[in-house]
Amino acid sequence: MLVERVCETERVREALRAAEGGTSSLLLLVGPLGIGRSAWLRELPSCFPEQDLFVLRAHAAPMEQDFAFGVVRQLFDSLAPGTPQDAREALLHRAGAARLVFGDDSAATAETDGGAAPDAVLHGLRALLEQLGTQRPLLILVDDVQWADDWSLRWLAYLARRPYGLRAVIVCALREGEPRTRDPLVREVAETATGTLRLAPLSRAATAEIVRDQFGEPGDDAFVRACHETSGGNPVFLMSVLVGMALAGHRPTADQAAAVRSRIPAHLRERLAACLRNQPRPIRDLVAAIATLGERGTPDLVTRLAGLDAIGYTVAARALRQLGLLAGEEEPRFVHRVVQEAAEASMTLAERQQLHETAAALLYQSGHPAEQVAAQLLAVAASGSSWSAGVLRTAADTALSRGAPDTAARYLRRALLAGADEGEERARLLIHLATAERHFDTAAAERHIAQAMSLLGTARDRAAAALHVSPGFLGTAGAGALDILRRAADDLGSPARLTGTPRDLALRLEARLSHCAREDPYELALAVRQLRDGAPEPQVCSAAEREWLAVRLHAVTLSGSLPAAQVARQAVRVLEREPVNSPGSHDVLPLVLSALAAADAVDELGPWLCGAEAACDGTAPGTAGPLLDIGRAMLSLARGRLAHAREQAERAFVPAESGRREGAALATIVLAAVALETRDPALSERVRAHTLARRPLGLGFTTMLRLLDASAEAQRGDTARALETVLDCGRGLEASGWRNPVLFPWRPRAIALLSRQGDLRAARALAEEEYKQALLWGAPVALGRAQRLRGGLRGDSEGVALLRDAVHILRGSAHELELARALRALSLALGGDAEARPLLREASGLAAACGVFWWPQQPGGGSATGTGTRPDTALTPTESRVSALAGDGLTNQEIAVELGVGSRVVEKHLTNSYRKLGISGRRELGLLLKRSGTEPRT
Repeated sequence: MLVERVCETERVREALRAAEGGTSSLLLLVGPLGIGRSAWLRELPSCFPEQDLFVLRAHAAPMEQDFAFGVVRQLFDSLAPGTPQDAREALLHRAGAARLVFGDDSAATAETDGGAAPDAVLHGLRALLEQLGTQRPLLILVDDVQWADDWSLRWLAYLARRPYGLRAVIVCALREGEPRTRDPLVREVAETATGTLRLAPLSRAATAEIVRDQFGEPGDDAFVRACHETSGGNPVFLMSVLVGMALAGHRPTADQAAAVRSRIPAHLRERLAACLRNQPRPIRDLVAAIATLGERGTPDLVTRLAGLDAIGYTVAARALRQLGLLAGEEEPRFVHRVVQEAAEASMTLAERQQLHETAAALLYQSGHPAEQVAAQLLAVAASGSSWSAGVLRTAADTALSRGAPDTAARYLRRALLAGADEGEERARLLIHLATAERHFDTAAAERHIAQAMSLLGTARDRAAAALHVSPGFLGTAGAGALDILRRAADDLGSPARLTGTPRDLALRLEARLSHCAREDPYELALAVRQLRDGAPEPQVCSAAEREWLAVRLHAVTLSGSLPAAQVARQAVRVLEREPVNSPGSHDVLPLVLSALAAADAVDELGPWLCGAEAACDGTAPGTAGPLLDIGRAMLSLARGRLAHAREQAERAFVPAESGRREGAALATIVLAAVALETRDPALSERVRAHTLARRPLGLGFTTMLRLLDASAEAQRGDTARALETVLDCGRGLEASGWRNPVLFPWRPRAIALLSRQGDLRAARALAEEEYKQALLWGAPVALGRAQRLRGGLRGDSEGVALLRDAVHILRGSAHELELARALRALSLALGGDAEARPLLREASGLAAACGVFWWPQQPGGGSATGTGTRPDTALTPTESRVSALAGDGLTNQEIAVELGVGSRVVEKHLTNSYRKLGISGRRELGLLLKRSGTEPRT
């Protein structure tokens, strides 16, 4: 506790030297709460081992203020360990003060003089000190002098005014900001001081030294910085955190910095709470107001909530800053979260409730945002305000629009307590609550929808309530959701017999029930018949008609039983009319986007994305932003741009996960597809962890997980088990009627595994099945891939013809990576033909543009490097660009200038690229790019 206290210690040393010559002094030690005054006084005598001193100590306390000469008694009692008792009593007797100060009549004797200490007593005590000083210099230490009793304060002032001949140095510690510092006697002692010592906050270097002493090892910079910023250089705050961290077994490492910032030491909280309870009423009121309003508190608001005027606020705030509890000079903010908790602990429950209700009314009347008012209402058990329910509903709308459904649900639950007990008003609140809950707690949402429907009087209103139950894109609806939808549909009747809004409600209910049954092959066949036998151009004017058509298109896409071109044409009609920010867009657009991607019709997605971005004015308000990112990710995935698809899905994943479940589901699907294509085990594990958190899992998510399992098994060399897993996935999909070759390409994976086992007959049989299903679906990417698989399993001229057909078909596809694979397969099949090399260069260029690099093979099967063929390796777009520039011969510094980044960033990307490509440096990178046909930039 003597760290960075050298200057103050030297001041006392100089005063002691002067005292030896007969010049006494009184030094006032000042500072806020926790700055280390008591600890420094405790250690101070040990700093002067070369001097023979009488050390007298006393520590004043609030409970002893009525004990006359209490501090004086402590001072002389502290002499006992170093002074013979007989000598001490003889000194007291000769001074004539023993009975007055230490006897039972001391207080009564003092009171007889009308409040003024008898000069004889004060002089006698001074004479005692003077006589002690003839033997040794005196060091008199008084801590928390602001709590000293009046008699002791008078005596200290008496000594300070008569320093000559004492040979004493008196050091009185005074806590700034305490109300009693303004007491006339305390001010008299302060004014008679010959010097003032002000302890400053610890520097960061001092914090690092204390961290090292506490843990026995140096702390990481991030840990020390967190300690210093959190404590503000206050030794007590710092030590409270460090001791707690050490007792918990933590080390001073960078990963513990967050724990330092969040730690709330319990004993420090209680100490601060006790300090606050002893403050005058205006200060306590200001503390309570700041704690209630938190970060939203402005000087005007906290002044009004505390019931102070401008002058009262200024005085109270100054006292809190002197105590070291407020940070800065402008906004009323506590220096640490522990002060906030201490302030709350110093109030009763009734006081906190009243303050929060008053704060809510104050914010409401001042026109503050609804969420700020709602935050105060949440802390009130029951508000009697008529406006509270409306404010809570408005706040919930705001929370939902920013993607915080859990917060919205909290507001709405509180609104239920403040709203009507029965009737339609309560039903609307329950529906609103279910709308928020369905993003994170579907069971609760279904329960609240059922409760709301029981309060509604018409079939139309009950149907509208039921539609807040959403089956989701790939999720599985529970029995409760199905029951709600069926009851509402039966109650409302068939859409064919209805018009207007009731018809729209019935169409949407029919669509939801159909989507819930999408794993039933009978329901899939029914959807196909409705779309095939219905009107050539189903109506898409209303949101209900678009949802109905989107569900049918999704069912047809899963089954792959109608031409992809027909599905794409209808999907574009929905896409053109469904606003990205409409309330139902997150139920409709995912179905349409997946249908277009499966149909290899993504050229229609580009213009839609541009129009959607323009409609959002570039800001993507609400939850449209993640949906647009997912649209971009699906577009990139359908084009084979794996690195771009991953980046865009990652960007959409976090906000979608925290807001819309469907957004997170779509992002997960894209990331799973990328993980399967790139064989990335870390990404696969992340997708697995997120998917398993979704309950219950539908067929789509289950299949995705099983295919990831098969990929991992194949990489471990367990080909037989991987093959069985893939075939089992295929059997499950076939049983449910999900036969689309683009959405779930299980046969190509099974074919590759069968080929690895040498079972070409079974592989060819699967390839023929894939081709038949691709013909039925008709998407170019499916047909071209099927022809590549068929041709690759043959080694004759017919195989070459099939590969040529695959290339021809895929040139009409948007999937550049599939075209690259077909080109490479054809070039290798052609052997040493002159036609092969241009095809291989084109294939490698397309793959590189997709972020995939291959170890090039010479036509005829030989490796350009003699090491055989490596799997496709996906680089990020940045890694691809850095690798291309390095292959052009640019140095790291030149690449850094080109890209506007640091050379260390370039080095990191090159290192990652070398690792992924399995090469050791620039020489092999240049060879790889040259062999792959990548042209140098001009």
